Amino acid sequence: MSLLDTGVPAVVLRTDRNPFHHGTLGAVRSLGRAGVPVHVVADVTGSPVGRSRYATRLHAPPPPQASDADLLTVLRRVAGEIGRPAVLVTMDDACAIAAARLREALAPSYLLPEMPGSLAERVADKAELAAVCASAGLPHPRTLVPDSAVRAADDARRLGLPAVAKWSRPWLLPPGRGLRSTQLVHTAQQARQLYERSEEAGSPLLLQEFLPPGPDRDWFFHGYADHSGALRAGGPGRKQLAWPRGAGLTAVGRWTPNPEVRRLAERLVAALGYRGILDLDFRRCGATGRYHLLDFNPRPGAQFRLFADSAGVDVVRALHLDLTGRALPDGEQLAGREFVVENYAPLAALRGAPDGRELAWYAADDRGPGWAMWSLWCRHVSGRLRQRLIPRPAAPATPVIPRAASPLPTDNEKASS
Repeated sequence: MSLLDTGVPAVVLRTDRNPFHHGTLGAVRSLGRAGVPVHVVADVTGSPVGRSRYATRLHAPPPPQASDADLLTVLRRVAGEIGRPAVLVTMDDACAIAAARLREALAPSYLLPEMPGSLAERVADKAELAAVCASAGLPHPRTLVPDSAVRAADDARRLGLPAVAKWSRPWLLPPGRGLRSTQLVHTAQQARQLYERSEEAGSPLLLQEFLPPGPDRDWFFHGYADHSGALRAGGPGRKQLAWPRGAGLTAVGRWTPNPEVRRLAERLVAALGYRGILDLDFRRCGATGRYHLLDFNPRPGAQFRLFADSAGVDVVRALHLDLTGRALPDGEQLAGREFVVENYAPLAALRGAPDGRELAWYAADDRGPGWAMWSLWCRHVSGRLRQRLIPRPAAPATPVIPRAASPLPTDNEKASS
């Protein structure tokens, strides 16, 4: 007998076009292994996710840069094809925010946690997070939001260089423009130049005090806040290896008990009245030892499968259990368990793991995505190398007269972020 209600399907939704998002595959496998029919609404072109045996059906995703109306149209179409209520699992910030706003319109076709529709957007907004932390009494790096290019340069000097530059709403960044959601600025001029691209970025620039990385300083917390507000499943983890090093995604993570990180997560959830899955990023200050909250993601983190307990419950399964009215079993934490993303940490995937390990792509019961990942990844890396090695053509010496402007694209034709 399955732990989950297999009569209630799940819809895994993602609009971000990242083909190597292993968290999406983790959600498909977690629910599919429990016998839940899993419908994937995402662009899986060139992605290993489409090769999983646990994906019941692949559905056409919303258009790039989808509006709420676009997303609602697609989800209603999928609901009509499924023919019964489904648990909605959102795998990126843009989807989580839109689904929270559309909760009433999506009912009763979809099951979603109950919380204020604006809360997901508030916690995901990097500029708003400073105020959220202040109201909940959580440490947060000093953050300034400049209102001019000159002020951006001054703020960078005031914070001390290097400083961290972030776009308030990174899910709005346009593709192919070279804008990164987070980066270090080493000079005041760099801060000024970034501010001048604010309109292009689609959200305000903020500057933040830089907390240097180091051993045992980068932590994360994944959890599920159930209908009563209690934090269930998940736990604290330590980032052992990041890609890119020092400030990137978790390439190797370890489930590591940390009462202080858990206490901070519980305080935040209680203060906000948050419900649903959450992914928090912390950095411990080397000078004070305090854990500063850097990011709040209102959806599963890509490495959420690290926190599968002895009862087999992770945050995605906890969501399905809670929304279908089933009790969550009290499983034991599997401290020491590792999660490794093979394409970013191949050597770590080969070494011994006495306390258990889960790989992001390869699985003995679902080998297709693992094999597809290596083929696609090698192609991806070789393409990037060619771009770097082949010199770009020089700009024309004389100005080129542009062709007549084409009509503005419709919402269905805009590029995805």
